[in-house]
Amino acid sequence: MRITGDARGAFVMSATPFTADGALDLDSADRLVDFYLERRVHGITILGVTGEAHKLAHDESVAFTRAVLRRVAGTVPVIVGVSNPGLDNLVRLAREAMEAGAAGVMVNAAAGLRAEDGVTAYFEKVFQALGPEVPVCLQDYPQASGVFVSVETIRRLAERFPQIVMFKHEDAPGLRKLSQLRRALDAAGRRLSIMVANNGIHLPQELARGADGVMTGFAFPEMLIEVHERFAAGDREGAEDVFDAYLPLVRHEAQPGMGLAVRKEVLCRRGAIKSAAVRQPGPTLDATDLEELDRLLARLERRLAGLRGAAASRR
Repeated sequence: MRITGDARGAFVMSATPFTADGALDLDSADRLVDFYLERRVHGITILGVTGEAHKLAHDESVAFTRAVLRRVAGTVPVIVGVSNPGLDNLVRLAREAMEAGAAGVMVNAAAGLRAEDGVTAYFEKVFQALGPEVPVCLQDYPQASGVFVSVETIRRLAERFPQIVMFKHEDAPGLRKLSQLRRALDAAGRRLSIMVANNGIHLPQELARGADGVMTGFAFPEMLIEVHERFAAGDREGAEDVFDAYLPLVRHEAQPGMGLAVRKEVLCRRGAIKSAAVRQPGPTLDATDLEELDRLLARLERRLAGLRGAAASRR
């Protein structure tokens, strides 16, 4: 199973579970995969920023990749984040992931690139080293990399390297860039699957502007799926109603520096992982944070009950 430019839907960005003392928790990896599959995700992406990939040793990354792929067992495509400051390290992990059954790899720009020529030269080296047989999700996340990649550079890379089949759009503000990119690719006759992220905080607007789906780690992936499916079926108002119910928690989980701890706490409460631990150094929630989260989750339950009641009354 390989990703292609026709991919659509909700590709959840997986967390990486750790024990309370910070060790990789492969038992929880199985539970987490089952949690995602039970909610009918269209794909899973691992070892991204939300997966704390930068805190993992190479052997841990490989062990987690193999555990996820073994549990998924080919039911949905799995994309493996391989971004690394060292090109040899990037290629090594990519090859091991593909050999284990990954559907493709995700690559972000290396930190420190400044000019457009430098961005282009870097990705040329990456794609040449990976080879044309490895499908690539090109990640555009300047908040993490510090590197801005223009629409024109993305278009040129897509035209030159057919192994780029997916684009993860995480620039912010990014709605106008998304529209510009879709128009530029259409004009060039180049089909890329565009997935949006940033916790899905602008998901309805991004779908309206031409996104094919969403790739983020929100702890309620069923919302991402329902919004996408309703939108695809032409029920835009229904999609926005569902999204609105979850929006306070979407926004809360999107907090810079704090959101990952919130996400893992919710996943833990939902039984997806055994511990909400973030590998150190990383954020932790205090008693006030937890009480605040209690209120948001209770509010979500009330809003969802109201939506279900309204839907039942219309039938």
